[in-house]
Amino acid sequence: MARSLPLRLSFGAAVFAALSMSMAGVAASQAGAPQAAQPEAPPPVQDAQEPYVARGKSGLPLPRFVSLKSSRVNSRIGPGVTYGVDWLYLKAGLPMEIIQEFDNWRRVRDSDGAEGWINQSLLSGRRTALAAPWQKGKKAHINLLEEPNAKAATVAILEPGVVGQIQSCNGEWCEMSFDGHTGWLTQSLVWGAYPGELIED
Repeated sequence: MARSLPLRLSFGAAVFAALSMSMAGVAASQAGAPQAAQPEAPPPVQDAQEPYVARGKSGLPLPRFVSLKSSRVNSRIGPGVTYGVDWLYLKAGLPMEIIQEFDNWRRVRDSDGAEGWINQSLLSGRRTALAAPWQKGKKAHINLLEEPNAKAATVAILEPGVVGQIQSCNGEWCEMSFDGHTGWLTQSLVWGAYPGELIED
């Protein structure tokens, strides 16, 4: 069975666990941080194949999914190292949704809806996804299937929120790998690919 692990800590909890700092000190350091910048989202531009696709200054579509390169990534309240750290992510390969671009910083959103700014150097185009993270705590299990068919044999049983690598998606099903097990999940159970999105090998 593939199990989900803690994926992030609030900055206060991480500092307390690692350095035994007082919560008052953390609050004071965040209180003195500069206010987050509010860069404007780029307007939609017309594309020959996908009309009205919004694109950032990088030329890539917004929003879009990426993943974390490192097992320790700070998410800041603004696009720069002078801004305070709001979250510490602890899982390499964790999928993130880019919703805004500013210089070489990307405003991202995680599966819980938390947002922050991460430097693009810490993000990868490798596509990963979470298996139905909204079912966490419901004692639910998700079947990874041998074929893209609801009646197919089960390859592995997944816990909600476990991270896997996307091999491909056909708009209805995604072929994914979890801890050495490869199989299919219906795309509606995947956080890391948009409904109907096509992803090729």
